[in-house]
Amino acid sequence: MIDKETFGNQTALFHTFGCKLNFAETSTVARIFASRGIQRVHEGDRPDFIVVNSCSVTEIADKKCRQAIRSFARRYPEAKIVVTGCYAQLKPGEVASLPGVAVVAGTDRKLELADYLDRVTGASSAEEAATFVTPTKEIRSFSPSCSRGDRTRYFLKVQDGCDYWCSYCTIPMARGRSRSGSIEEIVAQARDVAAEGGKEIVITGVNIGDFGRGSGETFFDLCKALDEVEGIERYRISSIEPNLLTDELIDFVSRSKRFMPHFHIPLQNGSDEVLRLMHRRYDTALFRSKIEHIRRVMPDAFIGVDLIVGARGETEELFEESKAFVESLDISRLHVFTYSERPGTRALEIAHAVSQEEKHRRTRLMLAVSEKKLKNFTSRFVGTTRPLLIEHPRHDGSMAGFTDNYLRVNIAPAPELSNTVAPVTILAMNPEGEESEGEVVK
Repeated sequence: MIDKETFGNQTALFHTFGCKLNFAETSTVARIFASRGIQRVHEGDRPDFIVVNSCSVTEIADKKCRQAIRSFARRYPEAKIVVTGCYAQLKPGEVASLPGVAVVAGTDRKLELADYLDRVTGASSAEEAATFVTPTKEIRSFSPSCSRGDRTRYFLKVQDGCDYWCSYCTIPMARGRSRSGSIEEIVAQARDVAAEGGKEIVITGVNIGDFGRGSGETFFDLCKALDEVEGIERYRISSIEPNLLTDELIDFVSRSKRFMPHFHIPLQNGSDEVLRLMHRRYDTALFRSKIEHIRRVMPDAFIGVDLIVGARGETEELFEESKAFVESLDISRLHVFTYSERPGTRALEIAHAVSQEEKHRRTRLMLAVSEKKLKNFTSRFVGTTRPLLIEHPRHDGSMAGFTDNYLRVNIAPAPELSNTVAPVTILAMNPEGEESEGEVVK
């Protein structure tokens, strides 16, 4: 066990790639390091350790991780680089060969990173990296994590892993099988956030709708329990599979005390044929029914939708089918991802491959659809008053926050309103619909 006597006055720089779940885990790792006397520093300082929490959702993600590690090795030649996360889990040998890397740790070892540092302290940079990677099929443990973002919003990990094995995805290979904490444990963490003064919690995980698998508990049960935690003003559900977004849960959010009218739902493609090739567990009819149900009970809800373009099997005809379906949905925004080939996935067995040039063309078309959707949605609220969770002032003194339905609103500086919910009248949107100007109602 590493103690403060061993690592007193030493420092660590943390760099995170990828999803909100990774950021939550990095925050927890940083707190563990601090408890052992290793203080967090920022770029420009001279760290003793550099922790890279990696992503591997696309080949571009792998490339960015490699570039960052090489850059850190050049800028901080004396630092020991510790790499964890999905890239480290999937390609530990490749990661270990990168310059400056002293420790490679898999996705289930993140909370043990501080315990590995004594293995590399005093070791020369030429020595082989110490590698701690559990075979993915053997990963069973759940590591709780909660990140403190901007002192207003927290990201609470409730679930990890995935059993779905979609044909294009490497996450089950990197994160392991679906597993989660208990309702009792997670509610206790939410109470800790409230005690720290946190007002909003974003519920995160790999497949959060699968929460409680094998335990008898459900995600719906968790949401009901969290809704009773005093001190928390808001919860947001980060992303939930459409087949796991039950009508019961939608209705609950519509009448709950603290869950916001905000959904993030992965569609991935608007063609039933491509969804079949992707091994998704729903069709477009089910997806449409979920959107329509949300709109019936929460007309002002923000609905973000994930979409992959250029996947194997997506012919020009099927792309147009997907685009037409998306255009027909009453949603707020698309999060568009260009398909990337991933080694070991079953998608590689699909014959029809889309050229890079065509992938980018389709991406641009879908981004244009998203921009139009966002403008149409946000423009509806100009002149209306919504509750705004006001964040702490930025470095330049300006202030902003998010409404209940996830509209970003800038307000005149009022530091006394930091970390409070106040009614704000939305005066105007910027041309892209990304942000608005508002005025606090006195």
